[in-house]
Amino acid sequence: MQTILTKPLESDIFEIPIILRGKLIHDYSDTFGGRNGAKFITPSARKYVNQIALSDPSKMKDLYDLSIEEIILFLRDLGQRLVLHENEHLQAAYKLACEASGLTPEVLNTTYRTLPMLFLPSNVREMLEKRKIRKYLESWVPTTMEDGRTISIRAFGSRTVHIIAGNVPTVSAASLIRGCSTRCDTIFKLPSNDPLTATALVQTMIDMEPNHPLTKHTSVLYWRGGDTEFEERFYHPDNIDKIIAWGGFNSIKHISQYLQAGLDLITFDPKISISIIGNEAFQNFQTLQLAAQRAAIDVGSFNQEACLNSRIMYVQSGTSDEGIQRLNSFGKMLYSALVNLPSHVSTSPKIFDKTLKDDIDGIRLEEDFYRVYGGKNNEGAVIVSQFDEPVDFSHRLCSRVVNLVPIDNVDTAIQSVNSYTQTVGIFPESLKLQLRNTLPLYGVQRVVSLGFAATASLATPQDAIEPVRRMCKWITDEKSVT
Repeated sequence: MQTILTKPLESDIFEIPIILRGKLIHDYSDTFGGRNGAKFITPSARKYVNQIALSDPSKMKDLYDLSIEEIILFLRDLGQRLVLHENEHLQAAYKLACEASGLTPEVLNTTYRTLPMLFLPSNVREMLEKRKIRKYLESWVPTTMEDGRTISIRAFGSRTVHIIAGNVPTVSAASLIRGCSTRCDTIFKLPSNDPLTATALVQTMIDMEPNHPLTKHTSVLYWRGGDTEFEERFYHPDNIDKIIAWGGFNSIKHISQYLQAGLDLITFDPKISISIIGNEAFQNFQTLQLAAQRAAIDVGSFNQEACLNSRIMYVQSGTSDEGIQRLNSFGKMLYSALVNLPSHVSTSPKIFDKTLKDDIDGIRLEEDFYRVYGGKNNEGAVIVSQFDEPVDFSHRLCSRVVNLVPIDNVDTAIQSVNSYTQTVGIFPESLKLQLRNTLPLYGVQRVVSLGFAATASLATPQDAIEPVRRMCKWITDEKSVT
């Protein structure tokens, strides 16, 4: 293995190179502050702006010398090298993530150790085949039209820029797999809360085969979002075809200003996830305990850093005095399940938002309106509304804090969702089947059984789109009737 790609300097500033198509650039000049206090230094993106993009799309021809099966096997070999205790690049990424990420070391360690699984051939094949795209990537697929014409369709890779999120390291791996398997020219913009994972993955590709077409069509760099001097020159259809952006409202709004004919934007924008728990949960103690354990997993996985984590739970306990008493009991049970989750799944948050802490402490004395279980030691908390509305600050819930809201009818929960609602975990299964044709009409993008929000797969749609298909250009060859 080559020399480790990054190391902390004497002042604990990490060096992060630019990777351009298999080559590392080390002329460090720009210092940035990552989130949570981490600092890193990187070459200037402005200096290399004219070298980053693939201005000549015909250079992607070498990707088409590879069969899809060869790409799958390359990803398999890459995954086998992504063993944390054996891969120095991932070890460096993990070390920096422990400083920059909102996740704790225990949860990060679990996440890095599961990366190889994403690259298994069975998972990549499932993604391509379940989404009905593999045959279009492999060849022209003919279709006979009603008028007798034959139309052949093929999916071609695009010149893409991935503005990735850093809340969970798997985002980098998922984006790399999607880019390679669709024969895209892929450029990663690193996030400040995970500025090294994508670099470590691509460095491992260089260790494997520096001249492999997939390696030569993958680049990684960091620039501060909003650097208009760089972005006005870079975000142009002469350079790229598609921007795949994970980000907050302001970030997506900023990127949108560069859109023009020939430049497509695919967004994974901010989402809030909730849960709906039916009255069947209260039929006996065992059922209620099961619901609490599953609910705890949906709140605590990834320490509630992911969009898929539940933040508000609408519970059909009823809003009568007896119903509120049932919900308070469930709140205690949920709090106990949450703080007792295994450390590889969830831990006390690394950083507890101060404003949220003040908000929670501010409602503790308002027992006619709210009951708060936990939160005094920044370990997470369950806020139980004593009426059928969430707390005013429900949009800012994080750090393993969830709000339980009593409802008499599930229609109240349905009316609460909108286009910003990503995942809805539902209990029991019969209620999920009842609601799955209604919730999407209000904007919900994913319904799952309670307790399984964190079991997302590359083989499913994401945020109500099919990103693997969207990343491609769908070309038709039309043969007229003679």
